[in-house]
Amino acid sequence: MADGINISKDWQELTQLTQGCPIVVERVRLADKGVAIEGQFDLPQLARLAMDDQIFVTAFIKSHGSIKEMERVFGVSYPTIKARLTRIADSLDFVETNPTPSRAEILNRLQQGEITAEDAIREMEALP
Repeated sequence: MADGINISKDWQELTQLTQGCPIVVERVRLADKGVAIEGQFDLPQLARLAMDDQIFVTAFIKSHGSIKEMERVFGVSYPTIKARLTRIADSLDFVETNPTPSRAEILNRLQQGEITAEDAIREMEALP
């Protein structure tokens, strides 16, 4: 756990140093492999949040999404928690959780008997 605390402190120091300016990572090292990769890598979305928002998101996850628990921890009202969650959510791009299947995927599902021919035709017609 000491490593987690050190990483957290390092991250806080980096965040304070950059003062919210965008960061581009140019070198990544796989610690246990001795391999380094150079290029330009964007930070993950959550790492780009302000430190106080990162703490808020971490607390939300630790509370298993309980707004009541968040009210208790932060000492603020339900609307305040909801407003902050909304603001943070609005700043994030969400991954499509139900992507459009490819023609090959549709045909595979048809072949496996997971969908009917009519369903396959309907899905194919809906493709861009």
